[in-house]
Amino acid sequence: MDTLLGLLDGFAALAQPEPLAAMVAGFLVGAFFGAMPGLTAVLAISLLLPVTYTLEVVTSLVMCAAIFMAGMYSGSITATTINIPGAPSSMMTAIEGYPLMKQGRGANALGHAALGSMIGGSVGALMLMLVTPLAVKLALLIRTPGKFSLILFALIVIVIAQRKSYAKGAIATCLGIMLATVGIDVMEPAARFTYGSELLVQGINMMPLIIGTFAISELLVQSEEAHRAAPAPHLFRIRRRDFLPNLAEVRRIGPWTYLKSAVIGFFIGVLPGAGGSMAAFVSYAEAMRASKQPELFGKGSVEGIAAAESANNSMCGGAYVPMLTFGIPGDPTTAVILGVLIINGLQPGPQLFDRQFDLVAPMYAALFVSALVLVPLTLFTLGPYFIRIVGIDRAILYSSIAVVATVGGYVATFSMFQMALTLAFGVLAYFLRKQDYPTVSMLLGFILGPDLEQFFRRAMSLEGNDPTIFLRSPDSLFFLGLTLVFIYFFVIRKPKATKTG
Repeated sequence: MDTLLGLLDGFAALAQPEPLAAMVAGFLVGAFFGAMPGLTAVLAISLLLPVTYTLEVVTSLVMCAAIFMAGMYSGSITATTINIPGAPSSMMTAIEGYPLMKQGRGANALGHAALGSMIGGSVGALMLMLVTPLAVKLALLIRTPGKFSLILFALIVIVIAQRKSYAKGAIATCLGIMLATVGIDVMEPAARFTYGSELLVQGINMMPLIIGTFAISELLVQSEEAHRAAPAPHLFRIRRRDFLPNLAEVRRIGPWTYLKSAVIGFFIGVLPGAGGSMAAFVSYAEAMRASKQPELFGKGSVEGIAAAESANNSMCGGAYVPMLTFGIPGDPTTAVILGVLIINGLQPGPQLFDRQFDLVAPMYAALFVSALVLVPLTLFTLGPYFIRIVGIDRAILYSSIAVVATVGGYVATFSMFQMALTLAFGVLAYFLRKQDYPTVSMLLGFILGPDLEQFFRRAMSLEGNDPTIFLRSPDSLFFLGLTLVFIYFFVIRKPKATKTG
């Protein structure tokens, strides 16, 4: 009952002028970045991270939630119109949306994408509200050895989620953990790995790492690409009523497809490191398996669009669950949002819901309202203008982002050294990406590394340095067993690839 009242208070708080304006502004920013190929919601939140210092906690979290939902949804715009997904999670939408665009049904495809995003995002937000209290109760049962094994499980899942190379995923994760060890020891008031430099005593700030890894490196990668041709003029002549989805097609897709895809996306979002791309792919494959017209997939199936978009937007709600209850981000965007929580002095876990639920509830409400109201409203009113985003001169756009990112690295800490680290991490992440090392794994290793070390050393000190405590503790044994299950199914017995065309 207290949770329900807290959620109602969250919706009431969202109706206040400042949080409401922040949600709308955040959604528009997220839609812009999501629809612009090469830009993502992660980049948007990274650039806005320094701004959160000047905002109230509720306002910051509401804005982040709106950017997250908008960025996930709006990638479908360019995926459909010019076959360039605005976000990695829109790859499956491009497979079906672009053929429809070539058939002259692009606006209809965008309408189905928005409807799927609206339903999936709303279901995901509602499931977040229902599942989080249960997850909090579970978190209270996990002791110190279990917390170590849980974080170890998350890091291993993050590594094996990198299907291209497990070794590179492991190296990137370890690199992030190593960077997190610089500065004051997590258990003792002693500096380490500073190499005699006073600048490193306070450690490496999260802000330079986030901005450098996601903003600076992205600009360096994008600067290498050849200037893409401007979109065809007919893309600018789409009318607003063209975005309304065909009701007969919606009935043919059926409510079960939307609901099933949303549930799949939510629970994939709960898995650390899985993300919207995996949610969209799994849901798309399941929709193709269950479809009465599987031959249409790959040629312009609105059912495929509905499944993929329902799943990747529902994933947004699922990704919040491990981040809020255990401090383990479910995807890159929630990793950055976790940084917003930490910067504002909020520690994820049961205490957050017991003592500060009034700060979290408006964020839940923003996620729900963004999906249910802002997704369809934005597409109907601003859809034709969003399509024009692809016509912006890249030189002007990227140079502007470079300035904002560099200044943001300084404003976040007011330290020239940390600003220099922003540029250094950007160059490092650029070279890592060139060699196919997952930079997201490095960031998650940096975030989770201190807790991994702290819980390991605390458990060992409590048991007289006896490592068998991790095998004798039931909660620890559960997560270690779960880790072995994931390794077996994803590494030893690799899942077969599903054909998409």
